Amino acid sequence: MNNPSLVKSMDRQPVRNSALKKAKEQWRLLLILSVPVVWLFIFHYIPMLGLQLAFKDFYVMKGIWGSPWVGLKYFEQFFNSPSFGTIIRNTLIINAYTLIAGFLFPILLAVGLNELRSRWFKKAVQTVTYMPYFISTVVMVGLVMQVLDPRIGIINQIITWFGGESINFMGEASYFKSIYVWSEVWQVTGYSAIIYLAALSGIDPSLHEAATIDGASTVQKIWNVDLPGIRPTIVILFILSLGNVMNIGFEKIYLMQNSLNASSSEVIATWVYKVGLQASNFSFGTAIGLFNSIINLVILLAANAIARRTSDSSLW
Repeated sequence: MNNPSLVKSMDRQPVRNSALKKAKEQWRLLLILSVPVVWLFIFHYIPMLGLQLAFKDFYVMKGIWGSPWVGLKYFEQFFNSPSFGTIIRNTLIINAYTLIAGFLFPILLAVGLNELRSRWFKKAVQTVTYMPYFISTVVMVGLVMQVLDPRIGIINQIITWFGGESINFMGEASYFKSIYVWSEVWQVTGYSAIIYLAALSGIDPSLHEAATIDGASTVQKIWNVDLPGIRPTIVILFILSLGNVMNIGFEKIYLMQNSLNASSSEVIATWVYKVGLQASNFSFGTAIGLFNSIINLVILLAANAIARRTSDSSLW
């Protein structure tokens, strides 16, 4: 018994038996848990093996594993590209614009709906604001183009009716970012408000009653009860939004893009598609995508760390 390794082995035995006993007791829960874990591993982690393309000269005949390593060649090519500054600037501006413009509206809508006492009016407003989310991106872009059409669009009809000149909104690079952002706000505000409505429904009604007894006005109750009550939800959603600050929905921006507004609409997602898939330069496209993901990860970690230090809410 003086042998330390033998004593340690004997100490581990009860722990191992206890873990096996718990696993046998909870096998149904482990079976349920295994389904999403296996799904994540197959569809999210195994495809990551393809990231090595960013460091290789890819040849179709040699495959991913047989292609030669080239180090950081494609990252340097991306950083030295004449389009690098424009693409990064457009991506950051559009995402920051979307974040600033789109983050506040769902909160205001949810707080306003929560204060409505007429149930039918509340449901009507919620349905009207929620429906645009279900419009497909292709149809939505078609609607935007019809509304902004220089000849038959309702906006230009109003402008010319007041004596102004028709404007080619989709052909002017300076209008692109605003058109993209505000059409996005219109489409997702109602859907995003549902999360805040759910958070508002979890606030203890006695807090509102106490505030009413104290003579608080509606605005004071919103400011002192509702907003502090949903602050954890606001912080979490804001951190998640920051984690996608370099990501833009490829489909919508690609459909809205044309040669006249390309200087304002070219972003990382569209460039990866054009360079990586259309030009068959898979290694270059993978390098750009990997760079984009690393930047998103760094921003997400930084935002989470700041939130953890400055408030009680964070992702982990």
